[in-house]
Amino acid sequence: MENKNNLKRLTTDGMLLALAVILGYVEFLIPINVGIPGFKPGLANIMTIIILYLFGKRDAFIVGFLRVMIIGILFSGMFSMIYGIAGFICSFIIMCLLKKSGRFGCVGISAAGALAHNMAQLLVAAFVYMGTGIIVYYLPWLILMGLATGILIGFLSYYCIIPVRKMVLR
Repeated sequence: MENKNNLKRLTTDGMLLALAVILGYVEFLIPINVGIPGFKPGLANIMTIIILYLFGKRDAFIVGFLRVMIIGILFSGMFSMIYGIAGFICSFIIMCLLKKSGRFGCVGISAAGALAHNMAQLLVAAFVYMGTGIIVYYLPWLILMGLATGILIGFLSYYCIIPVRKMVLR
């Protein structure tokens, strides 16, 4: 019985990873120009949040990390992958801590994760482009866009959790 449950969980994680990569590809196809280089709304993060709520930290980390790697390899390249990994790890830690506290819902956790993601990427950019203070000018825009997209992704995740639970946890 244990092997059957592990196989079902692995299969489910694989399907959700595939959905996350598809959402990442959709973002890649849709040009969004808001004046911030590399800006994306983070649609693939819907899957990370859903997995975090349905299966826990371990599965969410594995699927989320693999998603960042696959999307980086297929669509954005090594340099963008470094930004993505830094953002993912930082946002994942924040989301797990807030979820564990029990004080935040799906939308708050998503918004905080988006902000943490943006801050981590800004720190990587500051390190890469050391000596140029111009990066700091992105901070207010990153906070604003992170909150807006984080709230949107949080709502989408919240409304997808129950249908996904019904489909995969039969």
